Amino acid sequence: MKSLLPLTVANIRSFVRDRTAMFWTFAFPVIFILLFGAIFSGGGNAKYSIGWVDEDGSAATQRLRAVFGNVSLFDMKDQSIAEARDAVTKGDVRAVIVVPKGFEATATAACSAAGSGSLPAAPVSSGITVYTDESQQTSSQTVQQVVAQVIGCNVLGIGRGVPALTEQHQPVQALTNVDTSNLTDAAWLVPGILGMALMQGGIFAAVPLVEQREKLILKRLAATPLKRWTLVGSNVVLRLIIAIAQAVILVGIGASVFGVRVLGSLALMAFLVALGAVTFIAIGYVVAAFARTEEAANGIVQVVQFPMMFLSGVFFPIEIMPNVLRPVATIMPLTYLGDALRQVMINGSPYAPLAVDVAVLGGWMMVCLVISARVFRWE
Repeated sequence: MKSLLPLTVANIRSFVRDRTAMFWTFAFPVIFILLFGAIFSGGGNAKYSIGWVDEDGSAATQRLRAVFGNVSLFDMKDQSIAEARDAVTKGDVRAVIVVPKGFEATATAACSAAGSGSLPAAPVSSGITVYTDESQQTSSQTVQQVVAQVIGCNVLGIGRGVPALTEQHQPVQALTNVDTSNLTDAAWLVPGILGMALMQGGIFAAVPLVEQREKLILKRLAATPLKRWTLVGSNVVLRLIIAIAQAVILVGIGASVFGVRVLGSLALMAFLVALGAVTFIAIGYVVAAFARTEEAANGIVQVVQFPMMFLSGVFFPIEIMPNVLRPVATIMPLTYLGDALRQVMINGSPYAPLAVDVAVLGGWMMVCLVISARVFRWE
């Protein structure tokens, strides 16, 4: 018993000195609870950009538009059908509500019948079409539920009693004549998981580099005729091979288990995989440039990767995040890699145009390569 206390104290000191263990034991759960708490407590701040196409131009549609304008979840944008298509392509809207010509006459007839007690056997279609991204079930269902609650006789002011109007739903990609047969939750998730895997594979390249520098392996290699770019190039090639293997495995599982098909160009997808891998390898080299020890590298890697995992739209739509967190997503490279992969692989509605995704990833890559080239130490 006399040795129990000293041994326990020694174990506590050993644990405290292990920064990696301290991080995973205390900091990691704290980060999780703060991130998830902020994300889910911010549900009331969710905001969806909705395109409003009014082809009827009647008093009824003006009243309906006014009601939608008061919905806190919606940021309504008045558009023509052509403008709505363009907005969908650019990722400026998440859903589109199209009110057809003749809506007021249809609604008046249905609501009058409901008010007089001669309610039809089945609700009457209002003709309104709601276009949402069905690969993002949370956002899609939220928009559809709100629209279903708003479209009713009482709201329109042209009748009383049971709402006798219904709307129809279509994938938002249908506005641009894009194949929508691949839009499922799994299809939305697979490109995001692939992007996350590429991110982890690239950033974790920092750890073996710091380990080799700490053990003076890089110093010895630098004293040989071996050119430094050859060593760096070999590491990059290794990570690219790993990235390709990750892509093949994850896409293969998505196709064989969940029926996810790559609808876009395989060559473009391969380019995005390579670009994403090199971008995160460059970020990993920046981490290696500033980390003095292997423990420090592990800690910095965790600090860099976990915010990107949960704030870049890989697992949760960015729209459900609190307002304070959304600007963070706009600067994270994983946001744009996941978005680009979704656009190419499953024709998902864009967060940003594909050219913007590529430009942001290229910008991150170039800036990080310049920083690492200037700061990286070989000993």
